[in-house]
Amino acid sequence: MTTTPHHRRIAEAFAGAGVVGLLHARDIDSGAEVALSADRPVVTASVHKLCLLVALHERAAAGELDLTEQTDCDPVDRVAGPTGTSAMLDPVRMSLRDTAFLMMSVSDNAAADLLLRHVGLDAVNRTTARLGLTRTHAVHTFGELSASIRQDAGPDGAQALADPYVTQRLRALDPARTNRSTPRDMTRLLAALWRDEASTPEHGAAMRRLLGLQVWPHRMASGFPFDDVHVAGKTGSLPTVRNEVGVVEYPDGGRYAVAVFTRAASTAAILPAADAVIGTTARIAVDALRAGR
Repeated sequence: MTTTPHHRRIAEAFAGAGVVGLLHARDIDSGAEVALSADRPVVTASVHKLCLLVALHERAAAGELDLTEQTDCDPVDRVAGPTGTSAMLDPVRMSLRDTAFLMMSVSDNAAADLLLRHVGLDAVNRTTARLGLTRTHAVHTFGELSASIRQDAGPDGAQALADPYVTQRLRALDPARTNRSTPRDMTRLLAALWRDEASTPEHGAAMRRLLGLQVWPHRMASGFPFDDVHVAGKTGSLPTVRNEVGVVEYPDGGRYAVAVFTRAASTAAILPAADAVIGTTARIAVDALRAGR
């Protein structure tokens, strides 16, 4: 890889935030790119919900399911989590497309696994294979992912995750044993979605809408604090892991797919600098692509 000023700035930003970072950014229309370890396998965490979303709409476009179908989310079947139906106490009934909204907007784990019961992991993997994402693979559901963390943490539970020796043994943090991808694969998926190559235009528009409704402004969006610049994305988080993939759209028509994956040295659950560096590095990469237009 050729070292350029923007590559150095990205690497310095990651180091300053106390994270190991990987990045890929591409101009969706010209194909120009900025890459930093972009082909290294990474754990996707909740970023993999984007792959599930595309598989869901692929089945809907083929007439294999109806997105307005009502489905029940019972408390006894829910994956634990701090958002959406995962945190609710009572039975919920809603459509598949509203379930997908909760999965993407607030990263609702219970909603994701409810959709997986309709779609299946094999269908998710067939979809990513069809789109040429050769390094992207779903191994388990989000409930199984959470269960593996509990098992690996041991009897001390969540408290144990403050110990770096414990986090080192988590299967959820090993790309060889969990849901995985690469930064380059993820920008390829985003570019296909924005060019209506991942699905029909109708379903592509529906998926882009959901990505634009994500509520978290503290990662990628923090690098683009402009009213006329739109950021649509999906975050992913695990102990020491903070990720986001998304598309940045400028009023002049520029469209840029960006994927940033990080792993922090610190096990602290709250690390504002590690969140913010995703926006910082995304901005450096997009600025570099815009300068070369």
